[in-house]
Amino acid sequence: MHFAELSSPQVAALRESSRVPVLLLPVGAVEPHGPHAPLGTDPLISLGMCERTAARLADDPDVRVLILPPLSYGVTRYAAAFAGAVHIGAETLHALVVDVCTALADQGLPRVLLVNNHFEPDHVATLRRAVRTVESLSGHRIGHLDLVRRANALRLTEEFRSGECHAGRYETSLVLAERPDLVDTGRMRSLPRVPVNMPAAMAEGRDDFLAMGMEQAYCGSPAEATGAEGEATFDTLTTMLVEAIRDLA
Repeated sequence: MHFAELSSPQVAALRESSRVPVLLLPVGAVEPHGPHAPLGTDPLISLGMCERTAARLADDPDVRVLILPPLSYGVTRYAAAFAGAVHIGAETLHALVVDVCTALADQGLPRVLLVNNHFEPDHVATLRRAVRTVESLSGHRIGHLDLVRRANALRLTEEFRSGECHAGRYETSLVLAERPDLVDTGRMRSLPRVPVNMPAAMAEGRDDFLAMGMEQAYCGSPAEATGAEGEATFDTLTTMLVEAIRDLA
């Protein structure tokens, strides 16, 4: 299911297959996710979505889903006060996405779908702009499962919809489902709820976690996270990604 594990002749054969190739590009950022969850939470969730989706469609007669190497660095200024945040500029991210998608389109593989789980506004805006740039340059439409779009967000958990979605119950549950060994569950269970509506705080001009009141780089209720909720959420996310793949194909 991983594009980089194929040989060159195998990739060339994709263009002649009766199954439409759709390439998933997992995107995220390396940044603090509270004192309990890993820095790589966002790309870990993106990759988990992609792998579950590729497995679900493994025998599909119409599409062949392959996962590109993840793009794990993103625009992440909000977490700058905490150790572990690795920020790249918006233009760097834009250029990377555009160059990868254009290179694939140039060799007859234009159907790329961005799968992102890092929701800092400048990061999301950059991905949306990259989609438009690729379409302008190549003439091909690429996909972007944009989870913060209202229609998508409404399908996710109550905490996600409330805006308390950084390293809280929503994200921590997903990590518990995918890599429970990376969560400090003892620390997690001791953490109080931090009721910060991140979109509302951003709209008020608060431009970092500390200004939002996220003194430990999380909001929401990580203590309530469970692997079972994470698996249920992954199932919803996988269904959404399957729909996006079929639309692009």
